[in-house]
Amino acid sequence: MSTERASGGGGLLAAPAGQRGFLTRLTVISTLGGLLFGYDTGVISGALLYLRSDLGLTVGQEATVVSVLLFPGAAVGALCAGRIADRLGRRKSLLLCGLVFLFGALACAVAPNYGFMVAARTLLGLGVGAAAVICPVYLAEMAPADRRARMVTINELMIVTGQLLAFAINALIDQTIGGEGVWRLMLGIASVPAIALLIGMAVLPESPRWFALKGRTQEAREVLAHSRSPHDVEIELHEVAHLAEQDRAAARTPIRQVLAANPWMRRLLWIGAGLAAVQQATGINTVNYYAPTILEDSGLTASVSLVSTIAVGVTSVVMTLVGIWLLGFVGRRRMLLTGFTGVACSQALLALAFLLPATTTRSFVILGCMLVFVAFVQCFIGTGVWLMLAEIFPLAIRGFAMGLSVFVLWTVNAAISWLFPQVNTALGSTGTFGIFVLVNLASIVFIARCAPETRGHTLESLEEHLKTPPGGIPVVGGAERFR
Repeated sequence: MSTERASGGGGLLAAPAGQRGFLTRLTVISTLGGLLFGYDTGVISGALLYLRSDLGLTVGQEATVVSVLLFPGAAVGALCAGRIADRLGRRKSLLLCGLVFLFGALACAVAPNYGFMVAARTLLGLGVGAAAVICPVYLAEMAPADRRARMVTINELMIVTGQLLAFAINALIDQTIGGEGVWRLMLGIASVPAIALLIGMAVLPESPRWFALKGRTQEAREVLAHSRSPHDVEIELHEVAHLAEQDRAAARTPIRQVLAANPWMRRLLWIGAGLAAVQQATGINTVNYYAPTILEDSGLTASVSLVSTIAVGVTSVVMTLVGIWLLGFVGRRRMLLTGFTGVACSQALLALAFLLPATTTRSFVILGCMLVFVAFVQCFIGTGVWLMLAEIFPLAIRGFAMGLSVFVLWTVNAAISWLFPQVNTALGSTGTFGIFVLVNLASIVFIARCAPETRGHTLESLEEHLKTPPGGIPVVGGAERFR
C-alpha cells in the first residue's frame, strides 16, 4: 500500500468530480448531526438568561437544566448508540437520531415548567450523545484513507458551527424580539436542521464496513464504488473483507469474552476512555455553557455578554478550520500535546485575570483569555480527539468502544457542567480555573505516555498495527513510532 493512498491528509480535490460530489453530499448531510449537537449544547448559554426567571429556577435547578442533557441524556445515548449502530447500521441509526432531535427540540420549546424542561432536555441529550458516536464512525468508515482526517474532522467543524449559530441566534433574538419567552424560540429553532438530517440521510447509503461485517460483500463493493476507483475498490474490499471475516467471529462472541481474549483491545478501550475524559477535563464547556453568565458576573450587561459570546463561536470555527488543515501533515499526538500545553497556560492567565480590579477593561481581558483557551482546545484537541476515537478501535468492537468512550466524555462533561457554578461560587473564578490548570497538566502526562499515533494508515492497517504492544511499530514513513 502506498503512503499516498493512506496518508490521512489529502483533500477532496484529488478525486474525480463525481466522487467529490458524493463525498461532499455525504459529509454535509451526515454532519448535520454534529451541527445539532453544537446548537443544542450551545443555545442553553443564552437561553438561561431568560429561562431562569420565566421558570423560576434556583442555582441548582439551573445547573440541572444544563447538565441533564449531558447526563443521563447524552451519556446514555452514547452508551446505547454503538450497539444500535452495530445492529441497525450507521445510516438507520442517524435517521433515528434525527427523529430524537426533532421531538426533543420541540418539547424544549413548549416546556411549561422545570420538570418538563428536564425531561425534554434529557430526550434531546439522547440524540446528542448518539450522534456524537455515530457521525464520526460513519464518516471514518465511508471516507477513503487519504481523506479520512479531513472528513471526520468536518464533524467537529459542524459542532462548533452549531455553537456559533446558537450564540449568534441568541444575540439576534435578544436584540430584535427580546422580552419574556424568547428562550422558546431559541430552543425551538433546532427542529429545522433536524428535519434536514432526516431528509438527507434517507438518500445516503449504508457504511461499506458495516455491510462487510454482515457478510454483504456485493453491497459493500457498490458503496465503495461511489468514492473509489475500480482498482482501489478491490484493494480496499479485500482488506475490509479479510478483517470482517475475523471480526464476524468475534462479533458472535459476547463483548466481555472478546475483550478478555484480546488484551490489545482492552488497552485501546482504556486509551479511548482516557482521551474522552481528558478532552472534557479541559473545561471547554464551562465557556460554551456559561460564557454569558461569566461575562455578566464580571460586569457586562446581559445583551453585551450575549454579543461578546459570538466571539467565542467565531474563534471555535476559525481555529477548527486551522486544526483540520494542520491534521493534513501534523501527527495526532503532537497536536494533542501542543493543545493541552496551550490550554494549561491560557487557563493560568484566565485565573490571574479575575484578580484584576473590577472594570470594563477587566471584563474584556477575561474574554480575551477565554478566546485563547478556546482557540487551543478547538484547533488542537477537539479535532485530534474525535478523529483518534473514530480511528483506533477495531471493527469488531468499534460501535461498543466508541459508545463507551463517548459515554465517558458526556459523563465527565456533565459532572464539570453541574459542578462549575457551585465550585465557582465557593472558590471564586481564580480558584476554579486554577484547578483546571492542574488537571490539564495531568492530561499532558497521559497523552505523552498512552496516546498512539494513527496518522498514515487505513483503518484496516491501523487495526493490524495496534495489535502489537506499544513501542514496537513504526508509522508509515518511519517518522514516528507508536507510543
